[in-house]
Amino acid sequence: MPFGTILRKYFVNGVWTIEEGLSGWNNTTRFVEAEGLRWVLRVYETHKDIAKIRYEHEILISLNELRLPFRVPMPVSSIDGHTLVTLEDGTERLACLFTYIEGRRPDESSNGLLAYDYGVATGQLSKALEELKVSSEPVYPPYYEMDSAHPLCTSEKVAAFCKSPPSELEGEASALRVIGTAIQNFRAYLPQFRTLPHQLIHGDINLSNSLVREEDLRQLEAVLDFEFCTWDLRVMEVAVVVSGFLSDGSAIENIDRYLEGVGSQLNLEQAEIAAIPLLVQLRILDVFHHFLGRYLDGVDGAEVLREQAISVYEGLLELENISDKLQDLCIQHLSK
Repeated sequence: MPFGTILRKYFVNGVWTIEEGLSGWNNTTRFVEAEGLRWVLRVYETHKDIAKIRYEHEILISLNELRLPFRVPMPVSSIDGHTLVTLEDGTERLACLFTYIEGRRPDESSNGLLAYDYGVATGQLSKALEELKVSSEPVYPPYYEMDSAHPLCTSEKVAAFCKSPPSELEGEASALRVIGTAIQNFRAYLPQFRTLPHQLIHGDINLSNSLVREEDLRQLEAVLDFEFCTWDLRVMEVAVVVSGFLSDGSAIENIDRYLEGVGSQLNLEQAEIAAIPLLVQLRILDVFHHFLGRYLDGVDGAEVLREQAISVYEGLLELENISDKLQDLCIQHLSK
């Protein structure tokens, strides 16, 4: 990949060093040292939608003007004044540069240490996003508009896929039928969701999208990756994080601490609190939609979708097992 052609659009002297960074499903990341500082280079691999990235950057620039107790990424302007550049390699992929934030990615064992702080940070970020004024329109639909999330994942196609999967996924036929039934049943709740309070949300707060301090792994340093920030249910922010605790062996204990942290910051309506278990299910199902779309697009092969289908199926089962307790904890910590 021609990283040099990208960096020449940011650094006049043409001197830098590059280190490989942790890349996700959608982006390639590199750490850059130039002009005596560190920077983070991101290349978008799965879309070329300038509007999506400009919307994300507008939110990040606005958040950096606030006095948040943790950091968020800050896009850097290129020499010609833009925070977004196009790769000159014939692919027309998009790239951008961010200031570097000190810290480390927490691992799965950190859930117990960070659960309460994640709750506090969720509430703090939610309040900041509620007040944010953004001139451009969001690109991503709300989570509950599942049929709008991916052009190939229409309700009919998803139902048919889950009912009769291709031969390469026949081994997961039972799991896919459960997923398909859950998606179909979920549509009955859409009218009530549309009446709940809406605002900007991050939409993907989790361990991989955050940093903690090197000298204190209990201290949240930064919330990262605002790529999926959009206008959605306020309480969806909470449901997304809760869903991330389900695969942990201490799910209930961590959710308990997390919701306590959220409750210290946010005042939610009773209807929002009651909706959380259903919205956790929505987040789980949305993951399946996302990877089914990637499979249908040819971005991922059958093995990736197989792994995700199993994970989604197990997540639905775990949610069913703790649903009553989860509802009790939501009422306990979030009711005022």
